[in-house]
Amino acid sequence: MPGATLGVLGSGQLGRMFAMAARRMGYRVHVLSPDSDTPAGQIADLEVRAAYDDLDQVTRFAQGVDVVTFEFENVPAPTAEAAARFAPVRPDGRVLHIAQQRAREKTFLRDHGFPVTPFARVVTAEDLQAALDAVGLPAVLKTAQFGYDGKGQARVASRVDAESAWRAMGQQEAVLERFVTFDREVSVVAARGVDGWVTSYGAIENAHANHILDVSVMPAGVSPATERRAAEIARGVVEALDVVGVMCVEFFVTGDGELLINELAPRPHNSGHLTIDACETSQFEQQVRAVCGLPKGSVELLRPAAMANLLGEVWSHGEPDWAAACALAGVHLHLYGKSEPRPGRKMGHLTALAPTPGEARARALDARRALTASFG
Repeated sequence: MPGATLGVLGSGQLGRMFAMAARRMGYRVHVLSPDSDTPAGQIADLEVRAAYDDLDQVTRFAQGVDVVTFEFENVPAPTAEAAARFAPVRPDGRVLHIAQQRAREKTFLRDHGFPVTPFARVVTAEDLQAALDAVGLPAVLKTAQFGYDGKGQARVASRVDAESAWRAMGQQEAVLERFVTFDREVSVVAARGVDGWVTSYGAIENAHANHILDVSVMPAGVSPATERRAAEIARGVVEALDVVGVMCVEFFVTGDGELLINELAPRPHNSGHLTIDACETSQFEQQVRAVCGLPKGSVELLRPAAMANLLGEVWSHGEPDWAAACALAGVHLHLYGKSEPRPGRKMGHLTALAPTPGEARARALDARRALTASFG
């Protein structure tokens, strides 16, 4: 119940927004990560600086909280196991073990009957040749671990391309996926509580630039039938994994409306940030409710919304013109407390609310352009 202490492994912007939601509800928040003065640490009651493999520190951290959750999935399995000896870990280490490694994730989804693109696991040079025979070309080669925002993946059009890409990846374990021609990308943020309740937000449509999420719009431009099917699949995934917490299911939508799961994120997701301003209950409050055993919150969309990410490039000519963006009606500014803007680094986001999804998207983009308009 409120007043308890919530522990977060990881201390980036997702942890920051979780901590803001938790503290508003009366919880105390402790965070652990290898860094200091972090986005989440600036909001938390206690920031612990320690490596994730420092199990003594992890143990002490877990002893000081009532429940442990995550803000990113690449926490080592022994870390989750050490914490679980002293506090409930939600979602549990099994969920992380599956979702943090592409081969395990895709195998789990396929074996449980969920729709995924054809794929094959690659460990050896012989595996790569067999995968090319089975999957076909063109394809996408992705490292099995530590890939995000387009890192660790390459599109390949020939066997020579595939061999070269695998060498460039250090010949580490990878997954070869058939290249899919899709109409759009959507995501569904779902949550599941301790007692088994499940809820999900409507489909969110996503557009990427340089493999990094650029703009998200809700509601997505898909048919009601496609949206219902996406919600059904997301529900099935969180139930099959026995998730307690929040999970985002990312989909490709083909031209004929077929849904294919691209990947899972066992935590709140960048595309769901617009729920802070647009929905009755944000994805971060929903995470608090789920891991603490509270009832689910309403996911009602109050107004159509769009989110535009703010990357380090926005600062390339100097301090952005925050007043110009904030002067636009329906625009909300969220900055993450990061002191050093770098190209590709997520520094914040803008959310715009409007009568229609198209107007919301246009308003979010106008606001982002206004930040740098004075630079010419």
